[in-house]
Amino acid sequence: MAIVKEELSGREKAAMLLIALGPEKSARIFKHLREEEIEQLTLEIANIRTVSPQMKEKVLDEFYQVCLAQQYIAEGGIAYAKQVLEKALGSEKAIEVINKLTVSLQVRPFEFVRKTDASQLLNFIQNEHPQAIALILSYLNPTQAAAVLASLPQEKQPDVARRIALMDRTSPDIIKEVERVLEKKLSALVTEDFTAVGGVDAIVDIINCVDRGTEKYIMETLEVEDTELAEEIKKKMFVFEDIITLDSRSIQRILREVDNNDLAIALKGATDEVKNVIFANLSKRLSAMIQEDMEYMGPVRLRDVEDAQQKIVNVIRKLEEVGEIVISRGGGDEIIV
Repeated sequence: MAIVKEELSGREKAAMLLIALGPEKSARIFKHLREEEIEQLTLEIANIRTVSPQMKEKVLDEFYQVCLAQQYIAEGGIAYAKQVLEKALGSEKAIEVINKLTVSLQVRPFEFVRKTDASQLLNFIQNEHPQAIALILSYLNPTQAAAVLASLPQEKQPDVARRIALMDRTSPDIIKEVERVLEKKLSALVTEDFTAVGGVDAIVDIINCVDRGTEKYIMETLEVEDTELAEEIKKKMFVFEDIITLDSRSIQRILREVDNNDLAIALKGATDEVKNVIFANLSKRLSAMIQEDMEYMGPVRLRDVEDAQQKIVNVIRKLEEVGEIVISRGGGDEIIV
């Protein structure tokens, strides 16, 4: 299998790949790109008149090889990926694919950390500065990060959570230094572009995975230290669509506290799955009444739908706080019937 020749730029290859994939798949890919990237690729696609079958095959072949390499890296790290690719493609080609991957797909730093057990990782980082811990946790998957966060000394937990939430972009030099302290040689995988990491969404994913006690302590502390941030985190911790994860008994308890008009407005912007779950937990009479209200309501502003959904989320969180319903999380919160 041949790699596309170097006379093609990465942008040209990406444009040809999108052409080869067709408009439907390309449109789905565009949803994950920044506006400037979409503009650049659109211009590139517009400038390409034809793509020969040979070039199309080469572009798809390279994309496939890079995807394989990414998968192997996720399974066992760079060394494992290189070993598998060498057997499949030969030593020279394997190195070429890995190099292309690290440049074009920007393999995330701290790869070795994500292969480490949470308890072992805790020993590595628990005495580090909270900012360094926050940076490392931002690169982990939420479940692993949650296990480490919950195991940190209590006094550190809210500080680390706050730093993750407020983190925006981190200099490659800082990432390299933290990796150096952890005695791992991953600096070659870090590009010179600033890397977006952390933020409110990151800490929400992590807190959603910790046990209720850890969550409560972190949130209560943040409410004192940074009320605005705590409110922003709380709004995202349980979104309206998550209602489908609750058991029927909890949903019925919630619906008893919800204003019917708010429910009708909230459901105007809900998915079919959410609507089905809600209607299944209402009486036939009330379900018909709500659906009739929705039908005669006409168009509703998105802001009004979001406000109504947030009111219901607030009801859910209040009922959870007083122990009337249970939202299953990590750390032993599984429900035993």
